[in-house]
Parts: sequence; structure tokens; C-alpha cells
Amino acid sequence: MTVKTHQFVDCSPSRAEIERASRTGQPHTLTRCTLVGCDLSDLDLTGWRFEGCNLSQASFKSATLEDVTFKGCRASGVLLQGANFSEGTIDGGDFSNANLRGATLTHSKFRNCKMTGADLRETHSLGIELEDVLLALAMLPKFSFRKMTLKRVDFTDADMSQCDFRDAVFEDCSLRDTHLIDSRFENADLRGADLGGIRLSDLKRFKGAILSKQQAAILLGQLGLQVH
Repeated sequence: MTVKTHQFVDCSPSRAEIERASRTGQPHTLTRCTLVGCDLSDLDLTGWRFEGCNLSQASFKSATLEDVTFKGCRASGVLLQGANFSEGTIDGGDFSNANLRGATLTHSKFRNCKMTGADLRETHSLGIELEDVLLALAMLPKFSFRKMTLKRVDFTDADMSQCDFRDAVFEDCSLRDTHLIDSRFENADLRGADLGGIRLSDLKRFKGAILSKQQAAILLGQLGLQVH
């Protein structure tokens, strides 16, 4: 049976309107809607879609966002703290300085999006997918990337202390000037990662990781040694 999808198009719905729609239990699609600063906290929006919407400073705090899709949205400073974003998708758009602290991100997907300065502390992230994501200056301490394949993810200057990168694979990623205190890299394949800013004194953090000859040569070059 096909589930009917209801639409909001080119409008600025209020919380009351969205709450009333959520009570139907049916998924809705919002297209090019403006929800700047709107309080949508605690609502059940399971299966909803937001396409090309302006969600800057909107609050989805503690909302149920299972299987929700944000496609091409402007959402700087959006609040997703404590939300259940399981199996959700962010595809394109700008989520800079988004607050996802304590959110459930199980099997969620992040693609082609900007998340500069995003706060992902204390998130539950089993099975998360990251591809073409800008996470520069983001806060990701204690985040688990174990056995993940990271594709074109930029972690420049991010706080990634105590992260678990064991058995992870980096493909065209950046760890330049990333804060990696007490992170684990056993069996991580770093050959596709930019390690700019890494010093020999930092190498103990990469114990057990796989490096390319070029990466090793750059690091040894700091000691005045040459690798041929």
C-alpha cells in the first residue's frame, strides 16, 4: 500500500500547523519552506522530507526524526540536540554550527553537505555514513568511526580526541591539524588521508595504522632523513 505524502510548498508554516500535520501520522514534504528560528522540538516527524528549506536556527530538540530527509537545506545553527535521527539523511545543504549533541544517528547518512563547527558530542552513531562532508572545526570527541569507510571527509582543525578509528579506511580525506589526543588507529588505512601538520611527536597516536611511503617520507623528513 502506498502511503500518501502531504505537501507544504513555498510557505512559512507555524509550529501549530506542523504539529497538527504530525498528528495525522502521515509523512509530509516541505519544499522551499521558511522555518527560520521555528520551534519544532519534541514533535514526531517520522518519514518527513525537507527539500530546499531554510531551517536556520530552527529547533528540533528531542524530536523524533526517524527516516527524515533534509535535502539541500540551509540549516546553519539548527538545533538537533537529543533528537532521534535514526536512518535519517542529510543530502546537500549547509548545516554549519548545527548542534547534534546527544542525538541518535544510528544508520544515518550525511552526504555532500557542509557541517563546519557542528557539535556531535555524545551522539549515538552506529552504522553512520559520511561522504563528501566538510566537518572542519567540528566537535567529535569520543566519536566511533570503527570499521567505517570515510569518503572525502574534511576534518581540518576538528576536535577528535579519544575517537576510535580502528580498522577505518580513509579515501581522499583530511586530518590536517586535527586534534587527536588519545585517539586509536590500529589497522586504520590512512593512505588516503592528508596528515598535514602532523609531527613526529604525534606519531604514537597512529600506532598500528597503515601509511603510504610518501606519508612516511614526509614524517621522516622532519628528522632530516630521506626515503628512496
